[in-house]
Amino acid sequence: MVTFVNKLTVHGDPDEFAAVRARLTAYMAAQPGYAGHRTLRHAGDPAVHLEIAEWESAAAHRAAVTSEEFQRLVAGLRPLVTAEPALYEDEDEDEDARAPEALGAR
Repeated sequence: MVTFVNKLTVHGDPDEFAAVRARLTAYMAAQPGYAGHRTLRHAGDPAVHLEIAEWESAAAHRAAVTSEEFQRLVAGLRPLVTAEPALYEDEDEDEDARAPEALGAR
């Protein structure tokens, strides 16, 4: 599993941003390897959003974002936001290492 995090600071029309984001979300949700996502809005600055998406692998994410359809869709987002995207891996390779018992909790 990998996690894609994208900080988006909206400087264009918020309604247009919402529409483009909805189209991108629908596209990504239909891609192989997509496991889910959530969107957060900054509590103190409504122009700042975090897109957090889970993918089965970095290769699945790469295939989705390098497609012609994604490139066409994301072109509509570029004039509306400043994006800070990054792909993250889980630091704990062993699922059992994250269990409360393994951390000393009872």
